[in-house]
Amino acid sequence: MLAYVYWDVDPVLLHLGPLGIRYYGLLFATGFVIGYYLLRYMYKKEGAPLEEIDKMSLYVILGAVIGARLGHVLFYEPGYYLQNPGEILAVWHGGLASHGGAIGLAIGLWLYGKRSWNKSELYVMDRIAMLTPLAGSLIRLGNLFNSEIYGHETSLPWGFIFVRNGDIFPSHPTQIYEAIGYLLIFFILWKMYRKLNGQIPRGHMVGWTLVLIFTLRFFVEFVKNVQVPWEVNMVQTIGINMGQLLSLPFIVVGIYLIYRSKKLGLPPTVKTQPKK
Repeated sequence: MLAYVYWDVDPVLLHLGPLGIRYYGLLFATGFVIGYYLLRYMYKKEGAPLEEIDKMSLYVILGAVIGARLGHVLFYEPGYYLQNPGEILAVWHGGLASHGGAIGLAIGLWLYGKRSWNKSELYVMDRIAMLTPLAGSLIRLGNLFNSEIYGHETSLPWGFIFVRNGDIFPSHPTQIYEAIGYLLIFFILWKMYRKLNGQIPRGHMVGWTLVLIFTLRFFVEFVKNVQVPWEVNMVQTIGINMGQLLSLPFIVVGIYLIYRSKKLGLPPTVKTQPKK
């Protein structure tokens, strides 16, 4: 039985003079690298041109990062950034919102999909969506190493005391809750892909990804600290915070896409190798 975890890990893995390699950046990059090779596996299996992946990468990275930053600016601290517009570009000061990242990623993939080899936006989105929870799991572990985005105080034996933040009481390690949850979601989606042998109706995987990720996020938020002070009044007024409120539309859209995928059917030119 654990007697709490005293978390006092240096967020910098390796110091190189004035520069440092941080766990967060390393885990963030690892998510993209693993996703890249899994996507190559899917494209090769389905007979899609592998060179398209490199073209897509720029849309994925820019869409996710710009969307995550603007999501934080617009959803959480619009007043501050309206008075300090120069800070909008200062991503190194922190402030990324996963809901904004999801929107930005969707826009980036939609723009790419219109120019892709088969002109099917949902073909691209379905396959990237499957890999998103894997990347999200690694990013949440990065948040753990940064001692950020954790939960309320708890008496549970697995509570973490984040020493670097000056905490003296244990808190819910919500980064770990989400990391484990996202990893399980990835395995569910991957098993679904293998069972379908790559024959994915358009929008099917996007729909399930949205429903599973944001349902998990909605419930974890009940034990997570709010991101900005004004959310305290929001919770007292309507019972949920901004993260939960933003999750609801994603769940609804996901349910719609699952239903709609039955009518849309397979995208053009999907080819798969026989099951072994």
